[in-house]
Amino acid sequence: MLRRWEIGAEYCLPVQIWRDVDDVPADLGRTVVSIGNFDGVHLGHAHVLREARATAQRLGIDTVVAVTFDPHPMAVLRPEHAPPTLTSIETRSRLLAGAGVDALLVVCFDRGVASWTPDQFIDRILVDALHAGAVVVGSNFRFGAKAAGEVATLVEAGAERGFETVGVALDGGPQVWSSTYVRQCLATGDVAGAAEALGRPFTVRGTVVEGDRRGRELGYPTANVPVPPVDAAPADGVYAGWLTRLDTGERLPAAISVGTNPTFDGERDRRVESYVLDRDDLELYGVEVEIAFVDRLRPMVRFEGIDALVETMHDDVRRARELLA
Repeated sequence: MLRRWEIGAEYCLPVQIWRDVDDVPADLGRTVVSIGNFDGVHLGHAHVLREARATAQRLGIDTVVAVTFDPHPMAVLRPEHAPPTLTSIETRSRLLAGAGVDALLVVCFDRGVASWTPDQFIDRILVDALHAGAVVVGSNFRFGAKAAGEVATLVEAGAERGFETVGVALDGGPQVWSSTYVRQCLATGDVAGAAEALGRPFTVRGTVVEGDRRGRELGYPTANVPVPPVDAAPADGVYAGWLTRLDTGERLPAAISVGTNPTFDGERDRRVESYVLDRDDLELYGVEVEIAFVDRLRPMVRFEGIDALVETMHDDVRRARELLA
């Protein structure tokens, strides 16, 4: 039988999520632990988690646990600089399953956790809660109050407390894969660059809401998904991609608009609007969908009239069809 990490994240159920150390089973045996925000679960994360799985197999340990933080530590320490979120905890858990993780411990990050010394974090999370036999992290990993802990701290503590530490060199080249790099790509509309770092297209999930039906009036009915301000999304523009119905699994080619529709006054909320190519018969209100971005077609433009807008939309659909063919 294939294990989760051998069949790909798109086929994986989420791993078990522990949202507090008290949720961790009391009879949990030895584990291999990897720590990080894991936002996006990009190729750099996958590189570290492959080493975690290999370490578990080498040591004869069955369980690999990822430890992450919610909210992002920056949202607590410097909220004005908090980065937009690439993936929800639930999506993260599904992607982590595909990367070889068995369970996810979500540490609720607050000022109290931020004040923990490296030794307190090691004892409370790694030793007492997770019974770590090994800890596998990126070579640039820092933790504890004022980021005082590093890989060398884990090595020293592990020698005293009975766990092995593996520091994994960062992956990628010439650009090291990171969540920051993915966000930079999205901010410029480079969804192809984001996909290269993620190892899959960037996606947005949400429930289709009723809009102003303007797209239907123009001959291009769209499925509208709001974009919360705290969530990452590509820069305003028009993209080619795929819309997947999460209730049926049906995957449909789409031309996708991200932004506020500058041609029409009064619209301020950012949203993702997907026109499923050559389909005007879909009823998607209230349906949860996932929208995958493949390539950018053009930036967002304010048109002087409806005719110019419709002509450009016609060209967008043609180009999207060619790209997705």
